[in-house]
Amino acid sequence: MKYIRTNSLKRLFSLKRRSFEEESIKESVVPVTTKNSQRPTWRCFSFEEISLATNAFSSENLVGRGGYAEVYKGVLQDGEEIAVKRLTKTSTDDRKEKDFLTEIGTIGHVCHPNVLSLFGCCIDNGLYLIFQFSSRGSVASLFHDVNLPPVDWKIRYKIAVGTARGLHYLHKGCQRRIIHRDIKSSNVLLTKDFEPQISDFGLAKWLPSQWTHHSIAPIEGTFGHLAPEYFMHGIVDEKTDVFAFGVFLLEIISGRKPVDGSHLSLHSWAKPILNKGEIEKLVDPRLQGGGYEYDVTQLNRLCFAASLCIRSSSTWRPTMSEEPSIYREAVRGEFEMKDLVAAKKNLALSPKPKDEEEKMSRVPYASVIGTETREGRAGLTVWSGEASLMEG
Repeated sequence: MKYIRTNSLKRLFSLKRRSFEEESIKESVVPVTTKNSQRPTWRCFSFEEISLATNAFSSENLVGRGGYAEVYKGVLQDGEEIAVKRLTKTSTDDRKEKDFLTEIGTIGHVCHPNVLSLFGCCIDNGLYLIFQFSSRGSVASLFHDVNLPPVDWKIRYKIAVGTARGLHYLHKGCQRRIIHRDIKSSNVLLTKDFEPQISDFGLAKWLPSQWTHHSIAPIEGTFGHLAPEYFMHGIVDEKTDVFAFGVFLLEIISGRKPVDGSHLSLHSWAKPILNKGEIEKLVDPRLQGGGYEYDVTQLNRLCFAASLCIRSSSTWRPTMSEEPSIYREAVRGEFEMKDLVAAKKNLALSPKPKDEEEKMSRVPYASVIGTETREGRAGLTVWSGEASLMEG
């Protein structure tokens, strides 16, 4: 199949090749991404290099397939393992090129340990993105492969905190805000040490600082993760990702898929349980007995975070920096009541939600926060041992 090379692609790769050749002459090595560097470090590969690495894209090296791409495992001549994402022939050249440019334009400028960085690309004989290989696969494959044992609670919590770090970076730490639009367990990959890395930026959108949101049509994403304002009105902002992150947390806690066999979404199943404060019922049954344990305090934090993130009204969802129980711990390794109060004050600036939203926001204070219930504590209104997540 012959691919159309637009001026954008030609200019992009011409500049990148020239830059790489100049640096290779100066340093005689390929630049290495560092944690604090914001400089893109990817390079251009020849088709011969990636074909050799993947054994001519052998079916034995096929490790994943999506709507517009296939992913192959490969090994470079220096022994480094890579993942090669090849855009398939199921869509038009224009659409391929658009998605390709979107992804390379986004991940080509990110640098964070919890976001999968671009290693290189190729536009010879097709369109290809090259990444370092994630040896543990995706969170989805780790949790839902029936041949694997239950995931240890410490690993689950590490995945939750690391993904929160990565998502906060995309929203707040980049030069321009990035809305991922497809946060889900199959798009979070794991390193050898189970460090999560957010991947697949084909649907991502830049959100300029002066903009409050995007209005998008048609709606794209994954059922079970779509925020109400997105699939109903096409509105996209940081809170769209926050909703999906809440579903992701529920999946980590429960071990359930985002949509079950009866087409019931995970967040619809979990909301009544969260409202009643019966959070132990959310825990993956495989962790209850059989030698597996879970940390009750950490469970409280994850459930509280999830209950905030999956609120129907985007106004009443926190941002990743306002989400105290996960993000604050991810940054400082601690959880303080003052963080909760600060977050609630920010949320309380918005109009009060509808009755059903207010009802949904009531959760047992002691069980979720892990703090003794008392009248007037932290400025929250108390109803017979319950506290609203908004100020009274």
